[in-house]
Amino acid sequence: MFEEYAKYIDVGTLNELSKLAEELKGVRVLHVNSTKMGGGVAEILHRMVPLMNELGIETRWEVIKGDIEFFKVTKKIHNLLHMPGRESLSHQDIITYMRHTYENVAAIDTDYYDVIFIHDPQPLGLIVKKREGQKWIWRCHIDVSTPDEETWKFLEMFVNGYDGGIFHIPEFVREGVRIPAFIIPPSIDPLHDKNIPLEEGFIRETLERFGIDPERPIVLQVSRFDRLKDPFGVIEAYRIVKRRYDCQLVLAGSFADDDPEGAQVYREVLEAKGGDEDIFVLNLPPDSHREINALQRSATVVVQKSIREGFGLVVSEAMWKGKPVVGSNIGGIRRQIINGVTGYLVSSIEGTAYRVKQLLANDKSREEMGRNAHLRVKHSFLITRHLKDYLLVIHRLLKNP
Repeated sequence: MFEEYAKYIDVGTLNELSKLAEELKGVRVLHVNSTKMGGGVAEILHRMVPLMNELGIETRWEVIKGDIEFFKVTKKIHNLLHMPGRESLSHQDIITYMRHTYENVAAIDTDYYDVIFIHDPQPLGLIVKKREGQKWIWRCHIDVSTPDEETWKFLEMFVNGYDGGIFHIPEFVREGVRIPAFIIPPSIDPLHDKNIPLEEGFIRETLERFGIDPERPIVLQVSRFDRLKDPFGVIEAYRIVKRRYDCQLVLAGSFADDDPEGAQVYREVLEAKGGDEDIFVLNLPPDSHREINALQRSATVVVQKSIREGFGLVVSEAMWKGKPVVGSNIGGIRRQIINGVTGYLVSSIEGTAYRVKQLLANDKSREEMGRNAHLRVKHSFLITRHLKDYLLVIHRLLKNP
């Protein structure tokens, strides 16, 4: 499989991966998260785990189990870490979280492994099962720099038991965190169905299947149906753009298994669309990778107008396909977009509309930014770099404790 990456990365990187893997021979690795389908974490693990095994590092992936009440609590924790003050974690919420944590402690075998990656807050409490000699790493995919204090105090009891934490960018690290913090941005896989080249016939067929006109400009946002992705703000920006340009808006997303709010947000987006037949709200199955690929390749301008964002890999996905992205000047989005070079960073609905109009008006600028965007991802956000970073962290914790 690694030979297939040769067209995207240099031979030196492949050699580094082989050398690191050789030094880690015999190490057993486990990844644990909260869903097999939906969201960037699951997509990365679907590719990362086989690659680690191909390098000779025995690696498995487990998913915690929980009922709707548990995932309502973890969604509340997610919201409180991003936006404090909206609600609070109740005594019953903590009981629910702990009960499911201990059910998963009994169900998931962690004793066999030398290194355990725990992804996000949902399985965080599994650290209570840590045994001597193991290294546990909390892979935090969200911004915890300014959380609700009471929620953080609860989670901190578990966080401090880890041997290290991995964060997307330095700004996401909670001030005063006691464990070593490693900075590793996430990545896309150029060999994944979502990112491979597609035939023009399939792209056009996909658009026609959804009723989208391939001859008119398309403004696209791809994301889960989540209020923090601000689909409502995207609709407002589109309506400003629509006054001048005869364009279409596509909001494409799906529901993640661990997000019970998705269906409600989807219904609200449909209501916000109203009777506008040029707004397409697509609730796609989580495995619709080629369809998302086709939508991104057909888009004239891609938007990511999140209110808060862990990283937003859909930005890199669109940039890889040569698309300039108009994205919110927050979180990991501003680490991907170089303002005015690979797209634009914005801070308001009006700013979003202005930059979208600017790109729709200038084909040459749009194409140049698209070329720059592709090179940006090639150099910084491919899975081979991500894999090397993981191996370096494992090496650091095991070989230089």
